Amino acid sequence: MSTQNFPKFWGYRRPDGRVGVRNHVLILPTITCATQAAKQITELVQGTVSFIHQHGCAQVGVDYEQTFRTYVGMGTNPNVYGVVVLGLGCETHQARSVAGEIAKSGKPVEVVSIQDHGGTLGAIAQGARIAAKMAQDASALMREPIDFSELIVGTECGGSDACSGLSANPAVGVVSDMIVDRGGTAILAETTELIGAEHLLANRAVDERVAKRVYEVIEAMENRAIAMGVDIRTGNPSPGNRKGGLTTLEEKSLGAAAKAGTRPLQELIEYAQVPTKKGLVWMDTPGHDIEQLTGMVAGGAQIVLFTSGRGTPTGSPIAPVIKIATNTPMFESMTENMDLNAGTIVDGIESIESVGQRIFAEIGSVASGKLTKAEILKQYDFGIWRIGPTF
Repeated sequence: MSTQNFPKFWGYRRPDGRVGVRNHVLILPTITCATQAAKQITELVQGTVSFIHQHGCAQVGVDYEQTFRTYVGMGTNPNVYGVVVLGLGCETHQARSVAGEIAKSGKPVEVVSIQDHGGTLGAIAQGARIAAKMAQDASALMREPIDFSELIVGTECGGSDACSGLSANPAVGVVSDMIVDRGGTAILAETTELIGAEHLLANRAVDERVAKRVYEVIEAMENRAIAMGVDIRTGNPSPGNRKGGLTTLEEKSLGAAAKAGTRPLQELIEYAQVPTKKGLVWMDTPGHDIEQLTGMVAGGAQIVLFTSGRGTPTGSPIAPVIKIATNTPMFESMTENMDLNAGTIVDGIESIESVGQRIFAEIGSVASGKLTKAEILKQYDFGIWRIGPTF
């Protein structure tokens, strides 16, 4: 399939110049005890999305900062038209502070406090009124032709098997190169599952500073487990990975690194940080599927490619997640969850390059409005990587 079919895609231009592939109104709860009210607002108002989480209070230091950065990143993601920031009122992560940062992007932002509006019902009513107006305004926006250079595409693998490093992951690597070659950005994540393959990425770093940073984040991830008195390899590969044919973390990592393609590594960024450079970027995230997905979306990824050998329903409330099967039997048994089949490579039917071109074409379709399986099933997963204790 020729990639010339998609010289551009159809997206939404935002006030800050970035481009969205979706046009959501986000009901953003800044504290766990506001999540149910946020969910009820989404049930009342079409065109709105939200997420359930356990964060927002009794957090300090870098842990507080990372959660705050994630909230702001979800709100400023260009797939979001406007935001209703919903807080309780007394939490550590104050709704007005989060809203203030999101407002810098120029998009509509309003704050609703459960305590200030006399309780849950008053907050839901006020939030729904605001959201309804935003949703109607959002519906009036028209898509326009956008160059692929404006895309940030996240990549991840979960429920990996012995086919992951042979089929879907190298095919995603082809796509990563195609995005980079068109002036866009591809994010590689899951630091845990790059242990043992870090030298391959360090060798592709644009300079010594980036190469040094590669080894630093790998060592830091290893040391987190050591500080707990355990070897990270006791939990990775997972039981499902082992059942799928993977035997060691290093073997798994070599397959995961294939998603990075062959282009130079431009920078290594923190969790939920927006890339400052175009090209291949590594975001320091854990291997946990939902936490790394959330980090990349908060970092501005408009679309995520997710490969799996065991199968997964995973999706995001903000960004479409294109799920790619590594083997045909799993694809055929989980067609309601998986969007594309890269098992044709293992079957000897297609080449890695051909599947990569097929995935790239799917990105063009999804960026222009085609719904993914996770979106159709309303699979709105969200989880922040906590790096400190709760106090």
